Amino acid sequence: MNYIEMLQTTAREAGNCACMGIDPNFSALPVGVSVEDFFCTLFEEMDKIGIKVAAIKPNIGYFSRLDKPLENDFGGSKALAKIVKALPSRPFILDAKRGDIATSSANYAFEAFRCWGADCVTVSPYMGNDSISPFAVAIGEDAKDKGFYILNRTSNPGGKDLQNQIMQDGRPIYMHVADLIAKWNSEYSSGIGAVVGATNLREFEDLAAFYADKKVPLLIPGVGSQGGSAKDVIAIMKKVGYPLELCRINSSSALSHPWAKRKEAAPQNWKQVCTDAVRAFAEECAL
Repeated sequence: MNYIEMLQTTAREAGNCACMGIDPNFSALPVGVSVEDFFCTLFEEMDKIGIKVAAIKPNIGYFSRLDKPLENDFGGSKALAKIVKALPSRPFILDAKRGDIATSSANYAFEAFRCWGADCVTVSPYMGNDSISPFAVAIGEDAKDKGFYILNRTSNPGGKDLQNQIMQDGRPIYMHVADLIAKWNSEYSSGIGAVVGATNLREFEDLAAFYADKKVPLLIPGVGSQGGSAKDVIAIMKKVGYPLELCRINSSSALSHPWAKRKEAAPQNWKQVCTDAVRAFAEECAL
């Protein structure tokens, strides 16, 4: 099963295109509960009551910061490993935003696909084809069921600093990057997708329409605490004819610790609060 088939199959099994991001706010965890136990317990609760999502996306940086290699302490990596082994659904998208040249990118691909067993990884296109092709080679030869998402128009406010700059042909850079992503998807592998944020719906609609007939998978951050709306995203994709089974709409902290935005401590019934949030999000992302 290649990555496109995995996306289609898991979306149908879950009945949605929801992606649960794992970006832990350590200060918002319940007192006395480790990050790995928090998420493993949440996964168990989701399984008990039949809540399914169509992908899970841990951000490696939140865990790497806990490692102290010079002290032979790899607590963060071990915590992430425990969470990965407990994942209740696939694809497992490793949010690492890697990107380098030649053998360096090949090593990053090996890290994601072989060391972590990820189904997919996020990649930066800033260094061009030299940065992208080693990932494409990896999924073309060594890991045919893998994929990767290239940063296209990100959801963060600072994304406009580069991505919205206007080129000589009058288009913003993010549309030129979209052309490249579609080209690489066609030339290298259908497992190559795009990261398109949900915080600017006009730009999102332009990109969703561009990709609609190209079978380019979309990873859509910016929903939840960043202000984007899954309902709006779904409506736009239906309007432009983008196949919902190929997209994954991501929400992170709004699912795992919604109380943090209100600057409150974790409530005693935190498991129910989280599962209620995940269930509501999955329903918003229904196919």
